[in-house]
Amino acid sequence: MSPFTIQDYIKTRAARIETELTRSLPREWDVPRTLREAMDYSLMAGGKRLRPILVLAAAEALVGEEKAEAAMPVACAIEIIHTYSLIHDDLPAMDNDDYRRGRLTNHKVYGEAMAILAGDGLLTHAFYSVVQASRLHGVPANRVLAIVEELSMLAGANGMVGGQAADMQGEQGITQLEELEYIHLRKTSDLIVFSLRAGGLVGGATPEQLTALQTFGQSIGLAFQIQDDILDLIGDEQKLGKPVKSDEKQQKVTYPYFIGLEASKRKVEELTERGKTALLGAALPQPERLLELADYLVHRDY
Repeated sequence: MSPFTIQDYIKTRAARIETELTRSLPREWDVPRTLREAMDYSLMAGGKRLRPILVLAAAEALVGEEKAEAAMPVACAIEIIHTYSLIHDDLPAMDNDDYRRGRLTNHKVYGEAMAILAGDGLLTHAFYSVVQASRLHGVPANRVLAIVEELSMLAGANGMVGGQAADMQGEQGITQLEELEYIHLRKTSDLIVFSLRAGGLVGGATPEQLTALQTFGQSIGLAFQIQDDILDLIGDEQKLGKPVKSDEKQQKVTYPYFIGLEASKRKVEELTERGKTALLGAALPQPERLLELADYLVHRDY
């Protein structure tokens, strides 16, 4: 394993992903200039690049760093999906946010109609990107087909989009913790689950290993969202790149609202340990980076 710290690992992988994202939408395509600009504006706005890093780390856990390069088109695809969801989340009809990642939201720069189209363009382009894992790197077609199927489910009505819909309905009054957990699992965990399973599929994971990656993803995904709830209360606006207490201002129900701040922190630790235990039982050749990423997410402050 590389002697780099997890911070070094994240930084180097994020830089590689940034480079690939800049050329993910072919320059020779005849795309209207403003649409291309709007798509690039949000896609290249920075961010943690957590989901694509998890794709690469899962593949590396199975086949090592060099062979895991075949997962890069899938890593780009999940970041493209994530970016589209943020553009749409920020719209006036949804969360009505003015800032994202420390800069004006897409619709504040390009208008609502172009922001919607930029999100639509990114969503559909993600599936093109997944296919390039086969076209450019020779990943077997049956694995790529499975990745496309899982992306359709976990990013769609059965996953992230379903979570967004439940979140909007929840604004009218969530009365049970289970309702909030459903939203968090669908809206946040499902893309993390996809990232891990997709990396596993590229690396030729067994069904048992894929199940362990899924359990790991559900656990750290829920922990990640609870940590977001916590940071919305006590985080640093400069690090977060957006105002704190926005959930409170919008009267959104969060984990700290239901169980308190300290209990929420304990829940994050508990979920992380649960995920790591599942991963350690999966007989992955090199799981170290995934385990380190889980710990990193628990202690992040942005």
